[in-house]
Amino acid sequence: MKSFLNTIRCDEKPISVSRQVVDTFAIILLGIALGTFSKFIDNTAVNELPFIFGYLDIGNFLGRFAIWVLIAICISIYSNSSIRAAINVFVFFVGMITSYYLYSKFVAGFFPRSYAMIWYGFTAISPLLAFICWYAKGKSKLSFAISSMIIAVLFNMTFFYSMTYFGMRSILELIAFICGLVALKRNTIKNTIIMTAIGVILAFILNLLVPFHLG
Repeated sequence: MKSFLNTIRCDEKPISVSRQVVDTFAIILLGIALGTFSKFIDNTAVNELPFIFGYLDIGNFLGRFAIWVLIAICISIYSNSSIRAAINVFVFFVGMITSYYLYSKFVAGFFPRSYAMIWYGFTAISPLLAFICWYAKGKSKLSFAISSMIIAVLFNMTFFYSMTYFGMRSILELIAFICGLVALKRNTIKNTIIMTAIGVILAFILNLLVPFHLG
């Protein structure tokens, strides 16, 4: 199994235990900070925030999935190994949803249980998704396929469409999508374009099979 995975991506780098602890601690702090910030924005009247926050609708943007998926992708592919990717993404989401819902319960005064269950489920499967995602930056055909599938998911989080219309959720989702393309870019422009094209095709197929999006 290990040898097979090494054929997908072979640049796994061992790091010291102390470095692992520091990295994981920093990532969970990032999750806590972003979760708290997200709920603070969500719980604050628009007219009390800087104009740009309301203009870009940052509160709703942070309440959707694209930005969090992008952050998880970046944490995954830039981790030192697939196992570290799984751990790092998991602790990020644990920190994020814990701070978000503690703020929601003890500061905002309410707890959206049904919405929380979606995030709990997403957090539970995040280590497996991160483990797979780490291999997207390899040079094999399977890595190429994984990166294309990730692009498909980001595409469907950015755009909404059918046979008769096509629209974009927001400029911030578009920026997140572009950042995802940059993070997953291949070794040549040609391969990056092919990856993106395949990702878009897969997105349309997914839209037909699974019309519900985590947008």
